[in-house]
Amino acid sequence: MATKKRSSSKKKIKNVSFKVGQHIIYPAHGVGEVIGIEQEVIAGFDIEVYVVKFEQDKMTLRVPTTKAGNSGMRALSNDLILKDAFTTLKGRARVKRTMWSRRAQEYEAKINSGDLILVSEVVRDLHRTEAQPEQSYSERQLYERALDRMVREVAAIRKSPRDNAMDDILDTLTKARTRQAAKAAEAAEAEEEDNDNGENEAAA
Repeated sequence: MATKKRSSSKKKIKNVSFKVGQHIIYPAHGVGEVIGIEQEVIAGFDIEVYVVKFEQDKMTLRVPTTKAGNSGMRALSNDLILKDAFTTLKGRARVKRTMWSRRAQEYEAKINSGDLILVSEVVRDLHRTEAQPEQSYSERQLYERALDRMVREVAAIRKSPRDNAMDDILDTLTKARTRQAAKAAEAAEAEEEDNDNGENEAAA
C-alpha cells in the first residue's frame, strides 16, 4: 500500500519550466517576472529555485523549480483564454442570493486561483455603473483586487501599458452594461404595450 501511495503522489507533480525574463502568474500575488534561476542550500539540500520579482508588491519570491507546478505558478494566458476573459466581462453579472460573507469567500477563492477567467467573473459580478447602488467597502476591495489582477495580466500578455489594459477592460464593461440596460428597457416597454393592448381589448 505504501508503494502505491508514493507512486500516486509522484503523479501529482506538475513539471513546468520557465525562463529568465519570462512573466508568470503566481496565484497569491498575480503577475511576476522570473529574474533568475539559482542554486540554494536549504536544510542541507542543494535546491534549484526560480527567483520571481513582483513589481506591484515590491517583493521577491523564491520557488523551488520542482514545486513550481504544484504551487500553481503558470505562464501567462494565451490569446484564446484572453478572448474568453473579455467575453466573460460582456456577460450579465451573476450574483447569488446568499449571504455576503459566503459570496466574499467565493470571490476571494476565484481571485487567488490565478485563473484569468475566474478573475474576470469577479470583475464582471462586482462592477458597478453610476446608475447602480454603490459598493460596500468589502465589495470595493475585492473588486479592485480582481480588477488589478486582470489588468496586470492583460497588460503583460499584450506587452502594453497598464493604463491601456485598464481602459480596455472598463470600456468593455461599460458598453456591455449599456447594451444590457437598453435591452431591459426595450423589454419593459414591449411588456407595457402588451398590457395596454390587453386592457383595450378587454374594454372593447
